[in-house]
Amino acid sequence: MQRILITGANGYLASLAQLYNAGRYEFLRVSHSDVDFRDPEGVEAFVRAADFDVCLHMAADATTAHCEQDPEGTRLVNTESAIAIARACHELGRQVVFISTEQCFNASPGAAPFSEEDEQASTTRYGQQKMEADAWIRENVDDYLILRFSWMFGLAMPGVRPSPNILTNVMGALRSGRPTVFRVHERRNMTYAQRFAGQLPAILGLPSGAYHLASQNGRTTYETARLVAERLGCPVAEVDRLILPDESTYAEHPRDFRLASDKIRAAGIELGSFEEDLDLCLRDFGLGA
Repeated sequence: MQRILITGANGYLASLAQLYNAGRYEFLRVSHSDVDFRDPEGVEAFVRAADFDVCLHMAADATTAHCEQDPEGTRLVNTESAIAIARACHELGRQVVFISTEQCFNASPGAAPFSEEDEQASTTRYGQQKMEADAWIRENVDDYLILRFSWMFGLAMPGVRPSPNILTNVMGALRSGRPTVFRVHERRNMTYAQRFAGQLPAILGLPSGAYHLASQNGRTTYETARLVAERLGCPVAEVDRLILPDESTYAEHPRDFRLASDKIRAAGIELGSFEEDLDLCLRDFGLGA
């Protein structure tokens, strides 16, 4: 049985990957209680001492505000420790899988959706930190996968607590009756997280390289939120009352950082549209109109 060293093991996507692949792999779980990701030298020594076949590096400080407030500390986590892990894997002859982000393209020139080869540019520290590690791995490592995720969505399962996402945000507004704003001047892909967890064996078998894991979405975030509310059976009048447009954020510089997924789909990984992913998720959890 293949042994996978999985960092950030308690996080949403890492927990989901373990749940869906229990019995297929032996997961060696690593979290911040095992190693300090602000200590790249300690992280590298930890990895070099471990016995594994593949490192699935999912640990990160993805809180945008935290990255802006503490750029030096979060760079140790998101860039330096990622590079340390990739270097150790390269020198040990082990595959490294690095989870990157759509945020690497939130200021890229040209028109979305962006391909794996398009120029990266980011206005956020988090995106910049991921970009730096992403570039280092592509330049220095032979056996690697870089998976650039869109915004992932899903719901809680046993032992799995989802990160805030479009579905949980809309459900929160509907359940609380509290009007919630969603951005009008933002377009991004949103992908059902089970697309990753359920296809992990096929993903690990991809040829070395960078891939975008993103189901396609042509709507703004506000339009997407309205669609979610409607699919959940919310009456139109309630949708109008609870799902409100944020007209100000990014009004001067609208953001469109959607990712093209042609490459990974051509390699056999199944992805769809946001609508398809949403319907699949709602069926899985017995929800919807």
